[in-house]
Amino acid sequence: MVTEDDVRALALTLPETLEKPMYGTPAFYVRGRWFARIREEGDVLVLPVGSEEEKAGLIAAEPETFFTTPHYDGHATVLVRFGAVGAKEMGELLTDAWRLRAPKRLAAAFDA
Repeated sequence: MVTEDDVRALALTLPETLEKPMYGTPAFYVRGRWFARIREEGDVLVLPVGSEEEKAGLIAAEPETFFTTPHYDGHATVLVRFGAVGAKEMGELLTDAWRLRAPKRLAAAFDA
């Protein structure tokens, strides 16, 4: 199980990541584009995914880990329960979300 501090530490290891509030909760940005936000509950992370199909696939495959709410209907955004993932998986999820939002050159340099 990861904590808010774990999420923060993992997110801030990614290049050019900054933390600033979004809707009064911690959020993480790469060059001005958000890629993760801790929800008000404090144990749920909001992440962008590649498509609504990917979102549906994640939720169908692991409903104990991934879910959504009506607020996110129509958006390629998934919610992740902190208690359902370990640090390694959370790091991978954050990195994937970061890659979606990072400029192409920055992502390519990170992957090189």
